[in-house]
Amino acid sequence: MSLFHALDALSPVDGRYAKKLDALRPCFSESGLIRHRLLIEIEWFKALAAEPAFHEIPPFSSGALAALDGLIENFGVEQAREVKEIETRTNHDVKALEYWIKGRLADNSEIMRVSEFIHFACTSEDINNLSHALMIQAARRDAMLPALDSVISRLRELARLHADVPMLSRTHGQAATPTTLGKEMANVVYRLDRARSRIMSVPLLGKINGAVGNYNAHLAAYPEYDWEGFARRFVEKFGLEFNPYTIQIEPHDAMAELFDAFARANTILTDLDRDIWGYVSLGFFRQKLKADEVGSSTMPHKVNPIDFENSEGNLGLANALLRHLSEKLPISRWQRDLTDSTVLRNMGVALGYTLLGYDSLLRGLNKLEVDGDALRADLDANWDVLAEPVQTVMRRYGVANPYEKLKELTRGNRVSREEMRRFVQSLDIPGEAKERLIALTPWNYIGKAAELARKI
Repeated sequence: MSLFHALDALSPVDGRYAKKLDALRPCFSESGLIRHRLLIEIEWFKALAAEPAFHEIPPFSSGALAALDGLIENFGVEQAREVKEIETRTNHDVKALEYWIKGRLADNSEIMRVSEFIHFACTSEDINNLSHALMIQAARRDAMLPALDSVISRLRELARLHADVPMLSRTHGQAATPTTLGKEMANVVYRLDRARSRIMSVPLLGKINGAVGNYNAHLAAYPEYDWEGFARRFVEKFGLEFNPYTIQIEPHDAMAELFDAFARANTILTDLDRDIWGYVSLGFFRQKLKADEVGSSTMPHKVNPIDFENSEGNLGLANALLRHLSEKLPISRWQRDLTDSTVLRNMGVALGYTLLGYDSLLRGLNKLEVDGDALRADLDANWDVLAEPVQTVMRRYGVANPYEKLKELTRGNRVSREEMRRFVQSLDIPGEAKERLIALTPWNYIGKAAELARKI
């Protein structure tokens, strides 16, 4: 098998971004897939031997068990290459692994006496579906959720840190009721907490019930045995949920749910990427400088928000793949076609782009510095946003046509502090209410924003 340099890689996940995705390689590389298949094959073999009802395959000695477990423990790229070499002859990946196992254990007479129980009554998809579920299980636990948690944690820190920093809102791109910078971060944290819960709560299903899901071969060999109960115990010992009704493949509905859940989280983060990009453009944020970095090849002054742009691009690629996976995988012609096999090999690519999106976003968040002067200047230029509280208080005290009067004063106009003060002074409302309105400014008219931000 030829090796290529990262600079020769066709995909950026194995080229430009290779080092950032090392956490996913044990899960989704070809070697990782074969190792998970090996784990299932060996554990199935051991489970058969440990079941008293199967007299033809007696319990293994400690030495035999050590030899079987050693195949898993010592499996790496070189061993995967050996399996792939066999596959060049078999043109079947799972059968190649079965032959490799038998070849590796050829000198162990105890095991070889019962070697035909390796892959006993299994269709390839019995091995594959459990392998894929374990791959996703490990990736979710060890790579994806820790990375997402880092983003959520940083956003929560920013929400609390900037809870009291007032900021002008923009609805439809126009000046609107003020908020705080921290509250806007808190909004995202709340959304992401819910999205994370959905990602975590999706159960991963598995089956090991034969060619079309009916235990046909199992019952042909041992007609009186409770194969469904045995299969359930086997699947559940891996922390998976047993699926009792399948065709040849486990139908992938749970996978689709999980990929949809990741896509939903990615959509929230894309929304954040675009908002922060806009806030950088408005000058609300500065970005920490690195001495040797270049923003533009021709404009020396540029400090571009590239991390948020990189994150948005990678999350977009991720969602294109995740949504294809979730739409394609639950569809199989009759009892099985092979289109899912081709698509499943891109799970790591989809989650790889997701992980890159998280990484870039976190890097960008860690570079941000708030420009309080820019935020204050933006607020000070928009006293007309106080039309909302003024007309609302007018409504309370029965002033006629309050909305229309404020519309006439403010719509399309830049209203100064003094103009707003004079208008309030002219109102026929209680003095206490008038004083409260006069005390309002665009930077203190923030409602519960700070309180909400600190609670997140």
